[in-house]
Amino acid sequence: MLQKYLILWLVLLSLVAAVWPGSIADPFLLSKPWLGVMVAMTMLCVGSLLPQDEVRDVSRRWPLVLFGTCVQYGSMPLLAWLMAQAFGLTGDLKTGLILAGCVPGAMASNVLTLMAKGNVSYSVGLTTSATLLSPLIVPAALKLTLGARADIRLLMGTAIELSWQVVLPVLTGYTLSRLSLRWKQVADRVAANIANLAILWIIAVVVAANRQNLVQAGGMLFPAILGVNLLGYTAGALGGRLAKLPTGMRRALILEVGMQNAGVGASLALKLFPGHPQVALPCGLYAFGCMFTGTLLAWWMGRASIRSATELAADTSALD
Repeated sequence: MLQKYLILWLVLLSLVAAVWPGSIADPFLLSKPWLGVMVAMTMLCVGSLLPQDEVRDVSRRWPLVLFGTCVQYGSMPLLAWLMAQAFGLTGDLKTGLILAGCVPGAMASNVLTLMAKGNVSYSVGLTTSATLLSPLIVPAALKLTLGARADIRLLMGTAIELSWQVVLPVLTGYTLSRLSLRWKQVADRVAANIANLAILWIIAVVVAANRQNLVQAGGMLFPAILGVNLLGYTAGALGGRLAKLPTGMRRALILEVGMQNAGVGASLALKLFPGHPQVALPCGLYAFGCMFTGTLLAWWMGRASIRSATELAADTSALD
């Protein structure tokens, strides 16, 4: 129920967060200090759900996975910077948009790849690779795009936060699932719902923290976010064609590049830029937008005719 109607729950919870009356204790703002823990819990669930055979596949086809990760980290920070320049974003909104472009791909892309009849194993490999490399690459991307504002304290803080919020929980979840059958059984039943609930709540908290800024910031921010998202899908498609990837892997790359883990970006923004809630606003809106466009794109790709035997064979050989 939660996964099937994820966009509906996203809209409803964000709307509640936006109009929550000030006269009543605000659960969204009260939970703000716990966002890092929520992200870590989400990534623990993701790690717990990683199939062992797919992780093994990733190690076998690492050049293709590394190529896809390079496409993502090579295009998204640059696209975010270009859109910020094109639409005249400055200050906190520019920083937030660039941060949304620098974070690794969203775990939701794996689910949408399945809907799109793409190669789910390759999608999982891309998400895992981008996530594990994020403490190294995201600070470097921030430095290149933000310049002087990305001082050493910010870069070190980003690496540390990504390590404990993202990388360590993924590795822990995966290890526990391999060592404990009981843990795996529980994770298979509840981990996906816990992860989705956490992401929904994180986005709602960002909306609540920016109630006064939503209308004011919307003019140029919305088209800039949409531009990064749609051009991200385009970059994934061009990268897939350049590498001559089979159809299923190309679809996985398209969704992975365009869909950023902006929930992690929002948590980073609130932690690293205290007193500047607008930095988190582009991340929250990007998470909302890419879920919407990604679902539509996956639905459209999934309606395409079943691939030919030749394409299926090529997809399979690429994994060996």
